[in-house]
Amino acid sequence: MYRFLLTPRWLGYLALTLVAAAVMVFLGNWQLERYRGRTAINERIDAGATMAPAPLRDALPAPTGGAGTTGPAPAERVTWTLATATGRYDTDNIVLVRGRTANSTVGFEVLTPLVLADGTAVLVDRGWIPPVPGGDATAQPSVPAAPTGDVTVTGRVVSSESGGTVDRRNGKLETRRISVPRIAGQLPYPVAGGYLLLDQQTPAADPAFQSVPIGHTNNWQNFGYVVQWWLFAGMSIVGYGWVARREARRAAGLDKPRTPVDRAAEPASSAVT
Repeated sequence: MYRFLLTPRWLGYLALTLVAAAVMVFLGNWQLERYRGRTAINERIDAGATMAPAPLRDALPAPTGGAGTTGPAPAERVTWTLATATGRYDTDNIVLVRGRTANSTVGFEVLTPLVLADGTAVLVDRGWIPPVPGGDATAQPSVPAAPTGDVTVTGRVVSSESGGTVDRRNGKLETRRISVPRIAGQLPYPVAGGYLLLDQQTPAADPAFQSVPIGHTNNWQNFGYVVQWWLFAGMSIVGYGWVARREARRAAGLDKPRTPVDRAAEPASSAVT
């Protein structure tokens, strides 16, 4: 009954089905890796709320180049964990990151380089501030003064963002993206390859700053894609088998077409009295 499966046409159908199923399995495996990666990020975010902060150099290796260069990017395993450092804020090179949202309001995140004892620096995201009242979202806000003297900060280790340009306006650097290498190119010292999202500071941070919210990744969306692609792969194999079985039964005469019934020719039923 199934010798027709060895014909070129059906062999082609089989090859197409297997290729499609293999691609779907690959896509499912890819989404599974993304699910695992995002789950690990969420776990580090949760663990960071209670963990003891590590020294900065354990998370962000010291840059070894000259002024305007960056050190190695933080390893994935340390992103969103806590690190601590002591230095002095460079208030001459404050960076305003525009277009940032907190509590449904578009404002600015304020980055300030923390210059360490070895002459290198790490960017510290001190928090979010609203735009100027009555002004547009691009009007530079009044930035609370940074503490003078030695400052100890504890914050989440965050990887550099990509893209964006850095310009200087009214004495402050401005950007749309926290691209550490591009910001470092505007600074007179080497900079760590990631930045710190401030959690605690001594002396205390100005209350005008709002904490930048840390959002968990939507890892369950990726898990849903895993199930979806693997189901599609299984359905393509089952579908091939169903079509092949139907063709085999038709060729064997087991599935004969039914004679259509002419309902108009049937006698009318007697009325019940």
